[in-house]
Amino acid sequence: MNYAFARNQYKKSNNAALSALSDPHEMIRLTMKELSRSLSALQNDGISGDRRKSYLSKAFTAIYILQTSLDFEKGQEIANNLFKLYEYVRIQLQKTMKNDVSAALQVCSEILQEIIDAWDNIK
Repeated sequence: MNYAFARNQYKKSNNAALSALSDPHEMIRLTMKELSRSLSALQNDGISGDRRKSYLSKAFTAIYILQTSLDFEKGQEIANNLFKLYEYVRIQLQKTMKNDVSAALQVCSEILQEIIDAWDNIK
């Protein structure tokens, strides 16, 4: 896993708090939490304009970090399944970006919360 690269990507999305992290487990946990916050905000019908773009940007960045941080050699089936789940969330975000009403952000939030709960129990 390339944690330095992930930290640099998150700096670009104006989240300097992650750049100081040295614990990879915590960095992934905070990335998932940021994705969860962005998904929740995007489900609010009243959000639009620059705020909407900002949440979309943060969500896409978080997914990129999560996908590129997976270790397919060590994680094998788990890493493959997580990649597929993150890819599903990415596709739903693309639908949201295009104002597609079929986007299932609530489902994405529920899936992500289960992953966060499991991640919190690992350490």
